[in-house]
Amino acid sequence: MARAINRRPGRSGQILLGALPFVLLAAAYLLASDARLAVNPNDKLLPSPESFAASIDRLAFQPDARKGTYLLWADTGASLLRLLLGLSIATALALVAGIAIGLLPVMRAAFAPVVAALSMVPPLAVLPILFIVFGLGELAKVVLIVFGVTPFLIRDLSFAVAALPRELLVKAQTLGATSWQIVVRVVLPQVLPRLVGALRLSLGPAWLFLISSEAIAATEGLGYRIFLVRRYLAMDVILPYVAWITLLAFLLDYLLQRLSRRAFRWLPGEQHL
Repeated sequence: MARAINRRPGRSGQILLGALPFVLLAAAYLLASDARLAVNPNDKLLPSPESFAASIDRLAFQPDARKGTYLLWADTGASLLRLLLGLSIATALALVAGIAIGLLPVMRAAFAPVVAALSMVPPLAVLPILFIVFGLGELAKVVLIVFGVTPFLIRDLSFAVAALPRELLVKAQTLGATSWQIVVRVVLPQVLPRLVGALRLSLGPAWLFLISSEAIAATEGLGYRIFLVRRYLAMDVILPYVAWITLLAFLLDYLLQRLSRRAFRWLPGEQHL
């Protein structure tokens, strides 16, 4: 008898199984929306698909009467700029610090404890401090993403470096490699796939920090728009924005996955999931 762990769906089966939860959620929403609107046609909690379509058309394809911009695209551009800038800085810092802490005993003794301590600080708890120190502009939002993501990336990368087989480092030294050559030719190729994987795991927290900072102090952005219209119970705007954020996060994760598959073809397929 075939065991469940050995049964693998085909390509079409994977697509159908992956789509099934979304279809069920959509059907459940439509049924609940119809039920509520039948009782109260002005109900705002579960708007009809027509309300969603009208809001998306107004936000994405009609210029705002006050600013003259297309709000959805302006909010998306502002949020993505903050997110990508914060993640880029965090990745660069983590790559340097993670390799140094994982490879050099002196650096590990000096900085591993403080990185571990910083990784335990809830980033949202320091958001008021960041606004006080850096003001209410763009810098505080980017710093929050950097502060929230970097310690995790550093710890994950340093653990990966420390876990490298000692024989690789000894053999490289025996062949006359300098410390810099060991970093570039031995350590870096081994830990870059781990960095991409850790970055994919950091996308969710990074979006959380971004939306939180935009909700408190911003004049444009996806988080700003959601919290701006909540006072009007505008679920026909909030739900499409949430779905759009989810789609953007999925696309970023997919691009990182494709990068990993193309750049590190030697990795087992399971490690690209």
